[in-house]
Amino acid sequence: MIDQHLEIPTRDGSMNTFVTHPEEGGPFPVVFFYMDAPGKREELHDMARRLGTAGYYVVLPNLYYRSTREFNVFEEAAGATPEDRWRNMFALMGTLTDDLVASDTEAMFAHIDADAQADASRVGCMGYCMSGPFAFAMAGMFPHRIRAAASLYGVRLFGDNSPAHLAEKVTGELYFACAEFDDYAPTEMVNQLEAHLAAVGTNGRVEWYPGTHHGFAFPGREQYDKAAAERHWERLHSLFARNLR
Repeated sequence: MIDQHLEIPTRDGSMNTFVTHPEEGGPFPVVFFYMDAPGKREELHDMARRLGTAGYYVVLPNLYYRSTREFNVFEEAAGATPEDRWRNMFALMGTLTDDLVASDTEAMFAHIDADAQADASRVGCMGYCMSGPFAFAMAGMFPHRIRAAASLYGVRLFGDNSPAHLAEKVTGELYFACAEFDDYAPTEMVNQLEAHLAAVGTNGRVEWYPGTHHGFAFPGREQYDKAAAERHWERLHSLFARNLR
């Protein structure tokens, strides 16, 4: 595998980004991997590599670059208590909007358009938690470019300040993996999302993961559920294989 730590120029500065793809056989279809709220970190790099080994060019940006070059809520910071770190995380989350992520996504498109190892005609995206709705939104804001998008226990999927109004613009396939027990994505919201997707005719699937809690796909979390995590990988590979290969 080829791993790179790159600087992608954006409208607002330089976005430090992790890119991984196989050594041979390119150009590869592209997956934009939007980080979750705890920050761009090695845990996510490893997940990007797992996807990349299946033959994808994976782009994982630091969406907090406007505020900080590095952030990991799980790492101890000098003079900062765990409470301080979580408070900082929520503050950083509040700096992001669908429009800002769309601007960053345009910069990512410019990057893959210029890299011979990336097949920019075949692009999907994915996001966990905070970035589940970002992946959903990008599929609606760039329907001519994004063929598939996955939200993994995403928040803010329906209702005020959600990207649900973009669903009818999506031309690719959507997938929503939802934990059965999730205070951040309650059952009522997910049911409303599913009804809305059906009403507007979006090609999307909502799947419940029985017995799971928010964060079930991350091996380092207390909520980790190995069987559910492996199922979510199966679903991701199937989604991207159908639409990007």
